[in-house]
Formats: sequence, structure tokens, C-alpha cells
Amino acid sequence: MASFGLIASVSTAMAADIVIGVQNWPSAAATSNIIKTVIEENLGLEVELQNGTNPVIFEAMDKGAIDIIAEVWMPNQQNLYDTYVDGKGTVELNANSVPASQGLCAPSYVATEMGVTSVQDLTDPDKAALFDTDGDGKGNLWVGNPGDASGNVEKIKAKSYGYDQTMTTDVYDEAVAYANLDAAIKANKAWVGFCYAPHYIFAVHDLIMLEEPAYDAANWTVVQPTDDPDWLAKSSVSSAWPTAQVHVGFRKALETENPEVAAMLRNITFTADEVSAMTQAVVIDKQDPETYAKDWVAAHQDAIVGWFTN
Repeated sequence: MASFGLIASVSTAMAADIVIGVQNWPSAAATSNIIKTVIEENLGLEVELQNGTNPVIFEAMDKGAIDIIAEVWMPNQQNLYDTYVDGKGTVELNANSVPASQGLCAPSYVATEMGVTSVQDLTDPDKAALFDTDGDGKGNLWVGNPGDASGNVEKIKAKSYGYDQTMTTDVYDEAVAYANLDAAIKANKAWVGFCYAPHYIFAVHDLIMLEEPAYDAANWTVVQPTDDPDWLAKSSVSSAWPTAQVHVGFRKALETENPEVAAMLRNITFTADEVSAMTQAVVIDKQDPETYAKDWVAAHQDAIVGWFTN
């Protein structure tokens, strides 16, 4: 879940009243700018945005250098939750989460015309070769942005299901991945990669999710590379993702340092449709996320009043 050039402002963590850590995917940029605008317009505080991966942002919140993270995907960030929310108690998650889903997707014609409908099909060398984009005979499978915990899980799945022998798991920016998807669809070529919803991609393309066994906690053993250098060998995942929940996270110390900010963050709510529309606005419509955020805030004043009064 890409470096889109969506960050409205970046400066040192000590220069502002509030610092928001922003991951490199479009909805995170949109929601971060919305939170920034809401705090600035309603509380008169200076807010800065800082780029960062999830582990970097969580560590910075623990140390007091970053205050807010707009999107925490669970269970993707379970290891960070265990360390900083449940363990140290320095980070809190908003309870008003957005339901989300994730897994491998492909254009619908990959199923109807090429016979690839499940993750098990990727273990077939002949079918896997349909996805070969670099000429090495193995298929290419995009699993996520650099630093994405979900990408690590997809690498674990490739090993567990066995298609690590027939497919190369590629890691690069989401913007490039979905541009490759656009090009593949225009040429009616095979493409497979990681998809998540809410996201605009399902509104603009006819996609299918590859079938896999239903989620079973007994088949999920995930160790992240930030926790163990031998993470891949020690992990095994052979069932689908559980339903995900996306939360706003914030530094627990805001309760005493900026109680109005902490109270507002506990009350923030977004819907899945709103988040999907945000991604479409900043990626497809190419709206500047800071400008989009100001327009969004102006159009949702009733909801925002509730964030400060509930």
C-alpha cells in the first residue's frame, strides 16, 4: 500500500506543534492532510507532515518526534501494535476503524481467458510464465511498496503456497505498479499483484481477487524483518487475509500535552467509500492532496463538529 509526491509539507519534527507521519500510499496522504487541516483550522496549531515507513513512524511516536499516524492497518502492523500500543503503551489507536480487505488481484480476463483463478494456479510454471515481464521465465508478482508489512506477508505466502519457485515477488512503488496494471489491461496482457480496498483501483478496472483458503488463524505465523533477520524462514501463511481494520494512531502523551487534539483523534471517523474517493481524487483526478483536504473539510463541517464534541 507508493511515493506519489503527495506530501504537502515536510520539515523537521521539532518545528511544529503537531507532526503527522505519512506513509507512501495515496489514502494516507489524503487522510493526513485532512487531519492537518482540521487541527490547523479549528485549534490554530502548526502541523507538519513527515514521510516515513510504519516502523520509523511508530518508533518516532514512541520517542515523541511524531504525534500522529493517519492509517494503521491491522493485522498488518500487529508487531508494531504489540510493541508500542500493547507493550510500551506510548501509542493509542482510534477505535473508529475503517473495514478493509486485501489480497492478490488480477484483471478479470486473466481468469476467463488465461485460466488463472487462484493462488495455487501460480505454482503452475506454464501459467506463472504468463506473468513474466523481465524475460527470465518466471512470473512477476508485485507485492507492495518498500517497507510495507503486507508485502512481507505476501512473500511469506509465496513461500508457503510454493509459488516462490515460479514467481518473483517484486517490491516497488504502488504508483508504478498500478501504471503497469493500466498498461497490461490496455494490451490484454497478464498482470497479478497486491490489491487492497478501499481503493480507487476497483472503480476503474474490472478486477478479481485470486481465490485462496479462507482465513485460519492456525495457518498464520508472521514474523516481520524488523523483529528477526530470519523472519521468512520462521513464518508461514497458508490462508487468506482476515478482514482488516484501518485506524488513526497517535502518541499517548497528547492526552496531557494537547488534550483537544487527542480527544478529536479519538472521535475521527471515515467511511470506506470516503477513503476510496480520496484515493481516486489524488491519483486519478490528480488533485493536490493539501487542496483536496481543504475542500473535503469545508464540505464535511457537520462531521468535523462531531469529532470535537462527541
